[in-house]
Amino acid sequence: MNGWIVSYAKAIIKLRWLVVLLCLGGVLFLASGGRFIQFSNDYRYFFTEQNPNLRAFEQLERTYTSPDTLLWVMRPHEGKITTPERLAIIEEITERAWQTPFSIRVDSLTNYQHTSADGDDLTVRDLIDVPDTLNDAGARAIGEIALNEPIIADRLISDDQTTTAIVATLRMPRDDMAATTKAIEHARALLADMREKHPDIRFELTGSVALSNSFSEAAQADLSTLTPAMYIVLALVVFLLTRSLSGTLATLFVVTFSAVAAMGLVMGWFGVKLTPPSSGAPTIILTIAVADSIHILVTMLVQMRKGMTKHEAIVESLRVNWGPVFLTSVTTAIGFASLNFSDAPPFRDLGNTAAVGALIAWALSVSFLPAMLAILPVTAKGALVKQNEWMESFAEKVIARPRIILVVMLALIAGLTAFLPRLTFNDRFVEYFDDRMEFRVASDWAADHLTGIYQVSYSLPSGETGGVSNPDYVSKVEAFANYMRTQPEVVHVSSFSDVIKRINKSMHGDREEYYRVPDDRQMAAQFLLLYEMSLPYGLDLNDQINVDKSSTKLTLTLSDISTTEMQDLINRGDAWLAENAPDMRVYPAGQAVMFAFIGRSNFDAMTTGTAVALLLISLCLMLALRNLKLGIISLVPNLTPPIAAFGILALFTTEVGFWSTFVIATALGLIVDATVHFLSKYRRANIEQGKSPEDSVRYAFSTVGTALWVSTLVLVIGFAILALSPFKVNAMLGIMVALTVAVALIIDFLLLPALLIITGKKRQLADQAPQPASAPAE
Repeated sequence: MNGWIVSYAKAIIKLRWLVVLLCLGGVLFLASGGRFIQFSNDYRYFFTEQNPNLRAFEQLERTYTSPDTLLWVMRPHEGKITTPERLAIIEEITERAWQTPFSIRVDSLTNYQHTSADGDDLTVRDLIDVPDTLNDAGARAIGEIALNEPIIADRLISDDQTTTAIVATLRMPRDDMAATTKAIEHARALLADMREKHPDIRFELTGSVALSNSFSEAAQADLSTLTPAMYIVLALVVFLLTRSLSGTLATLFVVTFSAVAAMGLVMGWFGVKLTPPSSGAPTIILTIAVADSIHILVTMLVQMRKGMTKHEAIVESLRVNWGPVFLTSVTTAIGFASLNFSDAPPFRDLGNTAAVGALIAWALSVSFLPAMLAILPVTAKGALVKQNEWMESFAEKVIARPRIILVVMLALIAGLTAFLPRLTFNDRFVEYFDDRMEFRVASDWAADHLTGIYQVSYSLPSGETGGVSNPDYVSKVEAFANYMRTQPEVVHVSSFSDVIKRINKSMHGDREEYYRVPDDRQMAAQFLLLYEMSLPYGLDLNDQINVDKSSTKLTLTLSDISTTEMQDLINRGDAWLAENAPDMRVYPAGQAVMFAFIGRSNFDAMTTGTAVALLLISLCLMLALRNLKLGIISLVPNLTPPIAAFGILALFTTEVGFWSTFVIATALGLIVDATVHFLSKYRRANIEQGKSPEDSVRYAFSTVGTALWVSTLVLVIGFAILALSPFKVNAMLGIMVALTVAVALIIDFLLLPALLIITGKKRQLADQAPQPASAPAE
């Protein structure tokens, strides 16, 4: 095999200008697909079409009105919201909110449809007809009325009357960034205008449309800040470690071409939409591409310091690194490709893009990189020699105490493993963003002072057309609503039973004793029809009753609820329905339900994906090393780093999000890098050259140790940069992959050599044991 690699390397050097031009042409073609890249800001894109929670949510959307909302929340710095001047502000926002693109409904304190008796007639009108004519006493009366209406109390007005919300319901086109941008621009313009006019009042904007917009803003922020930051860091790190300006320049060309080519191919030519998770692909590709280039560059520079010419050093570097670099690129691609098992399409896109990037990086590292190095003037400084000497010194310390190191490392890993049961899944979509995102700040503030953004809805069937007027059905709905109001996680319950009770009261002269479910079905149906005919356009009951009046929607607004608390609440609700209304027993739907269980569903899916990736990577290692024992030993440094990394995480927190399900698959291909290079060098010395286990470990440290710690440092820094992302999923993924890769290097430099020495000695002793004498011939 070495013969054709040497011939290939010499051909690259001879035809270096042609190689560079061909590589540039190929990269430019692939990168040209970048003009077709589109962003996706639809939160539904995080779920597959087969996801049961998404299907339930979309069925709810088809049955009732759109669930997409924008909320303008306002709270004066001092005093209550129920003053004539501030009610007039609410009225102004309400009117202007109707002008929001794609709005189909606006609910506020001022346009709440209040019913009252007018003789034998039912009067339905805005709670505040003309705010300008209100005096202080009238404004206080409005506040009292609002607090006694369960439909709007704690939803549109806080119990202390200091905070209110104006809610616009929008029917947004699916996955249309331009549409979302239009709606958000109008909403923010209104918000800015109110803030300028009324500095004594705090205004914030939240809602599901703001959530969708935040996804695209987070993706664009990552691309505009993290990718440039990565370039600067890579350039500095590679130059400081190699002290080669030409090598640094060539490496930057490789990583840049790898990233733009992969993004252009997958996101552009294949039409995959860019999302916050997949926006991390360029940073990841830059990082893994550097790892390939570093091995070839460092080996070349070391050989030049030993006396080789530049061209001879390039040939030697390709000869030594061809197999390990190819193997690590394949295993890295396998690790990222395993993300296709994910239940979240954005992470499939991330995995596919990074996998393609890893393979492109390999192709450029063994073609464009040596050709550029052959063209550019390269001088080898003494920095790498000093690093090599330090590696050799470190190797002696490891070789001197293999048993102590083995025991200590295994004890540490076992100790960290013991903390893993502390970790539990918890996904809150508001917390996917940090405080740099307006949506996070606004949502947290709104939840603290009025209402949360987490909502869960039940579509409760009556079993018959027109059944919503059946007193028995409405009584069950009321009982279920009252039960849910007693649950600690529930902030507000919106129920049709409250509507029909209020209508019944107004139809009986506003007498308090009639604030109950009507006894007669026909009477209830007539009351409901009269009420619906009195409602203005856009404020009908389609958000609570389906078309044939066979079902109603009961909506819970929840506090900042964890995944476990969500599951407990759903279980309690299901148990109540099973016991008290089995014919109405349904599973709830909503954005909160979808995101609450995204971690669990992805954990189940990625368990299979990670197992498949581990199997394929292990087979690759065994085939490449052509040694079963080394293949089995390689499992230890490949399996233990993620376990130890999550054990370290468990020391500081007990909660993980759905990002955690992708860490092992993402890191697996990367941590194999060090293992492959170390074992390949060990195998060459031990099996091919017949050296002892100790000398083989020395050889591995001296030939590849420097390149390993340099490439690992680059990987750690690269993924750590993702921690700067305002999108927490990307930030935590970066932190944990960086930690896992760092732990992997420690294990490869301590535990792996100790294992190789101890197991190698046993084999040596077995080989040196005296053979039993043969029986004498008769």
